[in-house]
Amino acid sequence: MRNLRFILTLLIAVLGSSAAAQEGKHLFILSGQSNMQRMVTTVSFTPALQEAFGRENIVVVKDALGGQPIRRWYKGWKQPDGKQVTKIGDLYDQLMERVLAQGDPKNYSSVTFIWMQGENDARRGLGDYYKNAFLGLLDQLKTDLGRDDIFVVIGRISDHDLGNEKFKHWTMIREIQVELAEEIPNARWVNTDDLNDGVNQDGESIHDDLHYSVEGYKTFGERLAGAAIEQIKTTPESI
Repeated sequence: MRNLRFILTLLIAVLGSSAAAQEGKHLFILSGQSNMQRMVTTVSFTPALQEAFGRENIVVVKDALGGQPIRRWYKGWKQPDGKQVTKIGDLYDQLMERVLAQGDPKNYSSVTFIWMQGENDARRGLGDYYKNAFLGLLDQLKTDLGRDDIFVVIGRISDHDLGNEKFKHWTMIREIQVELAEEIPNARWVNTDDLNDGVNQDGESIHDDLHYSVEGYKTFGERLAGAAIEQIKTTPESI
């Protein structure tokens, strides 16, 4: 009996210390397509967070894949043309697996979802369905993380095709992303219009490119971190 009590006491202590270890910590979840995939978090994003909260108080999880539509994250997606499509919500499952491996999300002081995606849906002409899909994705995330207080930072797609020549819903997606940031509680958007000029990762000169320059990705990381930090620090309930 004494051994059993000792084991139970030890187990409670271990579980308690695990939860306590996450108190004061902030979880940042990053996902999206190529411009998120190409941003290296350790260059400017993570350092900014470490400076703001301390190295030991941040957990960053990034899972992104280029050229993907929002349906690969939103499980409630219904194809507008009625055709059967594969791979609905699979990238979300992959993302969640990595997030949950970091511990119970309810134990963090704050959780921030950072999203850079939309180019693919703009090319496919799916702008009319994008807003509801993102809202559905966010509800999905809140349910699975067990929290209603998630901060949101959206990277608005750039000025690559303001004439809607190659991506017929490009400007529509841009407008929707701003609407989402203005309508969702605890949400913000960051500008990327000045990030796609300069020299890219291959050493090539670019102008209004689909992807960003080397300096552009560095600035992008700084802006995402800055928006997240400001939200957390100006919301008393989260700190």
